[in-house]
Amino acid sequence: MASPRTFERDTYKTGHPAAERFHGESLKSCQIPGFILSEWRYPPYFETPLHAHVRALFCLAVEGTYMARYGLKTYTCEPSSLLFYAPNEMHSDHFQNSGGRFFIIEIEPWWLERVREQGVMIDDSSDFKSGSLAMFGMSLYQEFLAMDEASPLIVEGLMLAMIGKASRHATTTLTSQPPRWLEQARQILRDRFNETLTLTEIADNVGVSPTYLAQMFHKYYQCTVGDHLRRLRLEFACREMVTSKAPLCQIALAAGFSDQSHFSRMFKRHMGVSPTLYRETLESSK
Repeated sequence: MASPRTFERDTYKTGHPAAERFHGESLKSCQIPGFILSEWRYPPYFETPLHAHVRALFCLAVEGTYMARYGLKTYTCEPSSLLFYAPNEMHSDHFQNSGGRFFIIEIEPWWLERVREQGVMIDDSSDFKSGSLAMFGMSLYQEFLAMDEASPLIVEGLMLAMIGKASRHATTTLTSQPPRWLEQARQILRDRFNETLTLTEIADNVGVSPTYLAQMFHKYYQCTVGDHLRRLRLEFACREMVTSKAPLCQIALAAGFSDQSHFSRMFKRHMGVSPTLYRETLESSK
C-alpha cells in the first residue's frame, strides 16, 4: 500500500490550483488512494465566490462559524458541523468575525462508483450538524493530523462507514419525514442535552408513551435516545475544546457528564483518543 504524501503549510498564492478550488490558505494536504485530504484557513469576514468542485467532498468545520449557501439552502456551520457537496454543486461560504478552518475530504469518482455498485448512494448535497456522521468526520480529522503507514486503511474504513450512514440518512429523509412530535423530542434533547433527562419526561412533553418514543426515535434516526444525547454532549465538548481554554473538568460538567473521568471514558470510546490528546493535537495544528 502506498504511503500517504503530505505537504505542510502550502501557502495560498494566485494561480495555485488547489488554492483556487478552495479560496483559502492551505495548511496541510495529503493524498491517499481514493481521497484527497486537506485543511484550509480563512480570514475574518472572508466570502468565497460562488463555485463548485469536480469531486464530491465532505467538509468539516474545525474552527469558526460561517454561512454556507448551496441550492436553495442557507446553513449555519459551527465547529463539528459536516457538509456533503455533490460534484459540481454550486455553493459559497461567508465567514464571521473570527474566520475559520475547514477539513476537506475529496472523494475520487472511481471510489464513489465502487461503493455505488454495492447499493450505497449519496447523490444530493446535505448538511449534518449532529450525530454519528459529524463524529466520523472528527475521527477522520484526528487521523489526518497524525498520518502514518496505517492511515490509508483507517481512512477508507471510516469513509465507508460515513458514506453508508449518509446514504441511509438520505434514504430515510426522502422516503419518510419524522412526525412533528418526534422532531419536538429531538429538539428537547438539543436544548437540554446537559440536563439529567428521562425517557418518560421527554415522552410526556411530546404526548406519547416512552416505549413508542424509543421505537420511533430508533426508526427515524438509527440510534437510541441515549446514544443521541451522548453524541450531543460530546459534540458540545469538542466545540468547547476548540473555542475555549476552559479546563476539561469544567467542560465535562457543562456538557452534562457526571465528572471528568466519565467524560474521558466516553470521549476516548467514541473518538479513539483522550480529550487531553485531542486538545493538544488541535492546538499544535493551529
